[in-house]
Amino acid sequence: MHTLRFGVNYTPRHGWFHSWHDFDPGRAREDLDSIAGLGLDHVRVFHLWPLLQPNRTLVRATAVGQLTHLVDLAGEAGLDVVVDGVQGHLSSFDFYPEWTRSRHHRNVFTDPDAIEAQATLLRALGHALTGRPNLIGLQLGNELNNLVEHNPVTVDEVDHYLDTLLAAAHDGLGADGGLVTHSAYDAAWYGDDHPFSPEASARKGDVTTVRPWVFSGDCARRYGPRSPQVRHLAEYGTELAKAYADDPARLVRVQETGAPEPHIPAADAPDFARETVRNAAECPGLWGVTWWCSHDVDRSLADFPELEYTLGLFDAQGRPKPIARSLAETVADLRQGRRPTPPRDIALLLDCTPGTRSVSGPGGAYFEAWMRMRAQGARPAVVLAEWAADAGYLAARGIKEVVRPS
Repeated sequence: MHTLRFGVNYTPRHGWFHSWHDFDPGRAREDLDSIAGLGLDHVRVFHLWPLLQPNRTLVRATAVGQLTHLVDLAGEAGLDVVVDGVQGHLSSFDFYPEWTRSRHHRNVFTDPDAIEAQATLLRALGHALTGRPNLIGLQLGNELNNLVEHNPVTVDEVDHYLDTLLAAAHDGLGADGGLVTHSAYDAAWYGDDHPFSPEASARKGDVTTVRPWVFSGDCARRYGPRSPQVRHLAEYGTELAKAYADDPARLVRVQETGAPEPHIPAADAPDFARETVRNAAECPGLWGVTWWCSHDVDRSLADFPELEYTLGLFDAQGRPKPIARSLAETVADLRQGRRPTPPRDIALLLDCTPGTRSVSGPGGAYFEAWMRMRAQGARPAVVLAEWAADAGYLAARGIKEVVRPS
């Protein structure tokens, strides 16, 4: 049985990710010690693309050194680390190097020189990080599909882009250097004809990453912050991702989930965290959960969406919030009392096309049918129509019965 991992996405308390402009190891150490004090076992960390690669052919050794220093500090605190490489988008802000903009504009997904530059960066990060005992792996970047609006791309071009960068990351880390993954926000699963497809998320890279946010599809506002649809959302996202994998044993990582106000009122946040993690932990094939995020954005920083100021386990002064204690207690309980997860022997058939993918998102007919079954006490898996009659595939997932939505 896979040992579940529980961690947090690290957002520096002082200066948010702008802190990379004047990296302070002492402050980073304080943040990481606080995170470790909750009993979490890993962090996901981010540098900024323009600072790492200000010119297409220049990867700054100083910036890479800052990143490796942070990984080492995390190790000293007892934390393993996942490193994200190409940070073009974080918390509603885009971070493009100047060589991709204005008169130098290059489509970051389709321009051969831009793709090779990103591959060069990932190889450099892999070489710098490999061999560190607390390194879990390297991810291509954060929610790269958020850049689609200004970088039009087709499904086939996305596949080429991901294949190229995943190979570069593997090359940098070496054969046994750790996991290589990529990530996309929820449009990859729910968005009709979105060029980052569910198949790409579920079949490329070593582990599938999902981010079942309660604001996607207005889930929390549509159903209510205490609804089954909200409390089982991470569980559902994990099962949906498993359905698109062509390897029944492929692991799924809930890489981001959190309790943003006002979608989840502060009074409901501790219970939301508890139920979200417990329900997700019931999914066979779960790698683990990485909460978003460690620290609130300080309100002295302007122009963030309101929800970004309230997502931390710690407030802007570094004090643990009630949600932090709830998450820590839940993780401790699961580690102490976890039993083998029984297979989900009933599956709900998902029959959709790229143009009708929204049926599986909040408000969609399939989503609501799955949630009705779950609220009635069933524990449904998700199976795609293409595999519904494949006895070997169903047996590998422990599925004994496939039912149609009603």
